[in-house]
Amino acid sequence: MNNMFTTPADIQRHLDSLGLFHMDMGLGRMRRALAALSLTRPPFVVAQVLGTNGKGSTSAFLASLAMAHGCRVGLYTSPHFVSPTERIRIGGPEHGVCAPWPAESWVESANQVMAVAPDLTYFEFLTVLALLVFAREGVELAVLEAGLGGRHDATTAVAADLLCYAPIALDHRDIIGPTLADIAADKAAAIRGPAPVCSVAQFPDAANALDVAARAHKAPLIKASPIAAGSRLGLNGPHQRTNAGLALAAWQQLAPLLHKNAHDAQAQTHGLAQAFMPGRLQRLPGVDGLLPPLLLDGAHNPHGMAALIKALRADGLKPAGAVFSCLADKDWLPAAQMLKHYLGEAPMFVITLDNHRAAAAEDIVEACNSLPPATAQALPQGPQALAQALTLAQAVPEASEARPILMTGSLYLLSEFFTLHPQGLLQPQARQA
Repeated sequence: MNNMFTTPADIQRHLDSLGLFHMDMGLGRMRRALAALSLTRPPFVVAQVLGTNGKGSTSAFLASLAMAHGCRVGLYTSPHFVSPTERIRIGGPEHGVCAPWPAESWVESANQVMAVAPDLTYFEFLTVLALLVFAREGVELAVLEAGLGGRHDATTAVAADLLCYAPIALDHRDIIGPTLADIAADKAAAIRGPAPVCSVAQFPDAANALDVAARAHKAPLIKASPIAAGSRLGLNGPHQRTNAGLALAAWQQLAPLLHKNAHDAQAQTHGLAQAFMPGRLQRLPGVDGLLPPLLLDGAHNPHGMAALIKALRADGLKPAGAVFSCLADKDWLPAAQMLKHYLGEAPMFVITLDNHRAAAAEDIVEACNSLPPATAQALPQGPQALAQALTLAQAVPEASEARPILMTGSLYLLSEFFTLHPQGLLQPQARQA
């Protein structure tokens, strides 16, 4: 078969043709592709990270812990903000950072995937590509963040040595079930063998689903505890103590498989302090004439918004205003009203995302302003909406480093921001642990 791709742009065009949100449930295509590439049981240790809120943060902590202990790590996360290259990262102890696998290196592996599996969906294609790249680059541990659910998620088609469950909450109800019990059962269905399962404390329906699935497969179920308050973490907010604790519990199970010391306190401290994931309570300094001081967070449902507001309260932080938008198929109404209530008199600038799933700014504003005072303002829909919102936010007199403008409601809102300001995606200068 002739190569389909000769440049990274060819790959991007193919991905665009597949549709970012197109789904075709079932693992048959994935299993055939992995078998053809001898990746059903990869030549590296695999940790699969599932849940609703905190998957990306847990994955970042786990990858950082492994690198701090001397491992070469592959990190696969989603969604991306600007480029699909953000989803496939490789890092090692020499740098302590998982960097995007450069686009110019994708072509050969992408052609290999297409040769054996031309029918993969967007997420399936990238999942197989990530596993192939990780194998070719000799990673020792791959950390795979599930995309949606668990039963039919592409990451479930590959053999896993450990599963991590971040908090499970209501999300994607139209796809994987209307109730928390339905959603938890779907995510728990990723438990497919006796590999250890690490989980944070869950809502009762979710805890029960995980317990039933783990028992059915004789998989040890390890309950992770939050990291002690006061520990230095690379990601901000008290909720990150839960995600870091989950990653640490997972690392202690994985370390023996990787011939590493599971209880190296210095490496643990360093790894937890160096973790980085953009858009998680991320502070960006103001830029005169361009940007106000910003606090970016991807909270997109009531559980995530509650964690965000708890983190703000813990820091005594009252944003001077907010830029907000969300997807219509998320549980956005209570999340938006929670934020509006916390902001009080501060203005809320609302845009309609450039996304066919977007909630209309006018609908969000109507719901928010039903809680007085009426400080939410809808921006005209269009490509300049976010830039206009940032201009208005910059003019808020109270905006300062101490009282930044909060941007939240959807990772896709942050995607629009990072497209305009990609420097925000870069990991800050490595912090001293």
